Amino acid sequence: MAIYKNKVEWRGEHLGYTWCQNGVEMKFSAPPTLFGLPNVLTPEDAFVAAANTCYQMMVIWAMERFKIELVSFECEAEGEVEEFIDRTSWFKKVTLSPKIVVRGKSQATVQRALEMALKYSTICQSLKSEVSIKPTILVQ
Repeated sequence: MAIYKNKVEWRGEHLGYTWCQNGVEMKFSAPPTLFGLPNVLTPEDAFVAAANTCYQMMVIWAMERFKIELVSFECEAEGEVEEFIDRTSWFKKVTLSPKIVVRGKSQATVQRALEMALKYSTICQSLKSEVSIKPTILVQ
């Protein structure tokens, strides 16, 4: 079983600092709309980015597994937060919108590979939020 670690430290007011297991470290804060600071990572950014980056890594894996020649890939992610009357909230839905260009395989094969990427994305599979994929596939 793999174990992943992270450390955070309070740096005053609404600023924090984090160290990730893979060597990345950075400042973070709440979003400015929640009394945080601009231009630094927010936990909300990290949540959406975690789903998107993990999905991309699994798309690369799926392209190799399905022997699909990948020409380009980009993916926009959007997390939809639902807020409740007691001011609690959660990410109700995460939508990933990949734009993928490939060569030499059918659109159906690429779609199947994208489904496998979602199935094997540890982060996406760990979310209790609905995760939907809205791909744009271009076969050259």
